[in-house]
Order: sequence, then C-alpha cells, then structure tokens
Amino acid sequence: MVELETFGEPRRRPTAATVVAYVLLTLGTVVMFFPFVWMLLSAFKPIREIFQLTLLPHTWTLDNFRQVLFQTAFPRWFLNSLVVAAISTVSVLFFCSLVGYTLTRLRFPGRDLVFLIILSTLMVPTEMLVIPWYVMSTQYGWVNTYWGLAFPGLIPAFGVFLMRQFFQTLPRDLFDAGRVDGVSEFGLFWRIGLPLVRPGLAALGIFNFVGNWNAFLWPLIIAKSASMRTVPVGVALFSGEASTAWNLIMAASALAIVPVLLVFFVFQRQIIEGVVLTGVKG
Repeated sequence: MVELETFGEPRRRPTAATVVAYVLLTLGTVVMFFPFVWMLLSAFKPIREIFQLTLLPHTWTLDNFRQVLFQTAFPRWFLNSLVVAAISTVSVLFFCSLVGYTLTRLRFPGRDLVFLIILSTLMVPTEMLVIPWYVMSTQYGWVNTYWGLAFPGLIPAFGVFLMRQFFQTLPRDLFDAGRVDGVSEFGLFWRIGLPLVRPGLAALGIFNFVGNWNAFLWPLIIAKSASMRTVPVGVALFSGEASTAWNLIMAASALAIVPVLLVFFVFQRQIIEGVVLTGVKG
C-alpha cells in the first residue's frame, strides 16, 4: 500500500506554557464578558429578579425597554450623544489627519517643536481642563449647546500623534511624484495621503466615537437642562437618593451599546489593519 506524502511541517504538540497562556486568556475573557452578559439578561428581568442569584430571567419582559423609550427622555439623550459623537468624529478625522500630514510631509522651522508641544498636552489631566473649558463656554454662550458638548474633543492630541505615525509609514516618492505632476499640497493630502491611511482613520474614528459616546464628566457640567443630557449622564439619573431603578439602568445600558457595537462590527477589519500597519515602516 502506497503512503501519501504529506506536505508541510507536522503539527507540534502544545507546550505547557502555551496551555497555561490559553487557559489564562480564556479566564480573562470570561471575567470581562460576564458583566456584559449579566447586563443584557438583567435588562429583560422584572425589578424583583434583579438581585436573585440566577443568570437567566424566570420571567422575560420588555417592560423595562418600554419605560425607557416611552416614559423617559432616553431617546433625546440618545440623539444628543449621537450628534456630539458624530460632530467630534468628523472633526477629528479631518483635522487630526491634516495636522499629521503637515507634520510629516511639510518642512518648516520648528516642526518638531510644534509636535512636542502637541504631544506634551497628553500629560495634562482632563480634570484640570474642565474649569478653563467651562469659563470659556460661559463667556461665549456655549453652555447647554451641542457645540459646548463637542468642542473639547474636536482636535485631540492623541489623534494628531496617531495620524502622524501613519503618514510617516508612507513612501515620500509618492508625494514627490504628485508634486511633479502639478498636484496641489491639499490635493496630495486628499487624493494620495488619506486613501493610504484608511486603516488609521478607521481606528481613530472608532476610538474617538466610543470615547465621546461614553464621556460623562464634561457633559454632566456643561448640560444644564434635561433635554441636552447625553446617555451616560441621563442613565446616572436613574439612581436617586431614595431608590435605584436597576431594571431601567440595565435596559438603557443595553440600548446605549448598540451604536458602539455597530461601529465596531462594521469597521473591525480596518481596526485590525490599523494595528498591524502601525508596526510597518515605509
């Protein structure tokens, strides 16, 4: 009987270190994922079952979602968070990529110093900036407005740093060839640079969208009326001095994660490409 020739290297047995690593990663995944599952299942529980030691509800109900959607201002809070996150994300993608391109493809005196100054702002805690932000918002009439909610995150230093790193991976010859063909500097940025850094744009857009969607401290300070609150601030109000509506908090939290999950699942390939390409030097 003729034996078939096998191609490729034979499978290696996993080592003890590999087994331990997979076990630890599995346990870590369970630990991080369990609160998420508990929140989703608790959103379908009546209030009397929230603190029972059972994962699955005995009585499945949609009353929690009905109360959140039709008896509270959650739809308005949801819209506010969506508008603020969208404004901030569009601004970050355009301006941070433009600054990143300028700091890598244009030569001018003090370029590295400008980048160091921008980078140094990452060391300033957000809590220290809240007071000057609020004073400025009060002077210019931005309190209780969409612009007041969004302006602190329009051009973050992290976005400039990330896009600069991506533009540094691009070959300079592409831009030099475009200049020879008579393409303007903005045309080089828009037509050559941006298409080549799409993974970085996707990663930055998702990070920024999630960060603004989950922001709590600044919206809590700048939003004076109930109609201008965002989702995190509004959900926090379900917890009062007398009692806490945990069933409504779980339902509202389950609804609040829908946009984040949609954004992640739509752009997850770009996120992976972005992580991979950050280690490639052009």
